[in-house]
Amino acid sequence: MADHVDRVVEQWAAERPDLDVSPMAVIGRLKRLSRLVESELRRTFSAHGLDAASFDVLATLRRSGPPYRLTPTGLMHASMVTSGAVTQRLDRLEARGLVARVSSESDGRSVLVALTDEGRELIDRALPDHLDTEHRLLAGLTGPQRAALAESLRTLLESLGDSAD
Repeated sequence: MADHVDRVVEQWAAERPDLDVSPMAVIGRLKRLSRLVESELRRTFSAHGLDAASFDVLATLRRSGPPYRLTPTGLMHASMVTSGAVTQRLDRLEARGLVARVSSESDGRSVLVALTDEGRELIDRALPDHLDTEHRLLAGLTGPQRAALAESLRTLLESLGDSAD
């Protein structure tokens, strides 16, 4: 069965046989997949009054373990939120009572971002729905296919300089 990307690759191969258009098969599918996944995740987050960046901040604090506090810099590095978005995102989450900025006990000049009880309750409600959405999105793949895809994507990301550090 052919998809949209197959047609694009075939057309380019016919029009420009002198070029290797095979990367389009991967990049084109990644782009289309990203749009589909983001749309579904956005719907799930919205059902909980969140957007992707807010969910990520709350999830990062929650998975950090008790006492669910990080420095703004640590939060930025541990999450998928850009540095420019952190302050704005924290302001909005704080206004909703989902996080609080607190002084560090070890250094009064430092500020920590803490997950409030309300923020913890919200992320604990949203996470199962988020995982259900992700499971549904990956339902077309077997367990071994998911594992192979995850490994291939990790290898690609690492080759492009993306690492845990």
